[in-house]
Amino acid sequence: MSGHSKWSSIKHKKGAADAKRGKLFTKLVKEISVAAREGGGDEENNPRLRLAVSNARNANMPNSNIEKAIKKGTGDLEGVNYESYNYEGYGVGGVAIFLEALTDNNNRTVSEIRHIFSSHEGHLAESGSVAWMFEKKGIIMIKKDDLDEDELMMTALDAGAEDFDTEDEHYIIYTEYSQLHNVHENIKDNGYDIEKAELTRIPKNTVNADDHAGNLLRLIEELEDNDDIQKVYANYNISDSIMKEFTEDSDNN
Repeated sequence: MSGHSKWSSIKHKKGAADAKRGKLFTKLVKEISVAAREGGGDEENNPRLRLAVSNARNANMPNSNIEKAIKKGTGDLEGVNYESYNYEGYGVGGVAIFLEALTDNNNRTVSEIRHIFSSHEGHLAESGSVAWMFEKKGIIMIKKDDLDEDELMMTALDAGAEDFDTEDEHYIIYTEYSQLHNVHENIKDNGYDIEKAELTRIPKNTVNADDHAGNLLRLIEELEDNDDIQKVYANYNISDSIMKEFTEDSDNN
């Protein structure tokens, strides 16, 4: 029985990983299509598209998928027309949540998001309610590997970066919102492999959510699982021990 149990566990984890990869590809395809539609299909002259394609390749998306997404965006292939929307709300304990979405049906997406919030003691809020609580920045992630931290830091600063940090297995480089593409290209030209680069929103202040961690994290997971939602930002702070406990429980289920 132990062998069967182990096989079932491996199968479950692989299925979860495949599903997560599929959702990531869906979000990347949408971003590529919208970037191509708004700025054209030429990566050299479209920084947003160049960044989206770079992130897709780093996620091991097949080139055929990338090319189709670009052609759908430019109209060379028939495809769904996605529009950008932002949604704002509050989770349990007053945690502010900001969502960026790409959808072909805003009414459907709003209905789904409202249901997710209400299922976890949260609620949607009016536009502008929480946006001011977040600062727009660019973020670049590079795997540590055997890189010299000081050399990378100096390269990043020379490239125009605002700040530099370390996190687990990555070096994190922060830029002004409007300078992400330029800093990304400068660092890349210096021979560094960039794992991920994106525009982000960083909370100006955080709310301690230890007492509501499980409910809040399940809310955020469900929002992230929604195919229409590209990014989820929240201004919570949860202690490492509670976060670890939640992660272990999730892995075991």
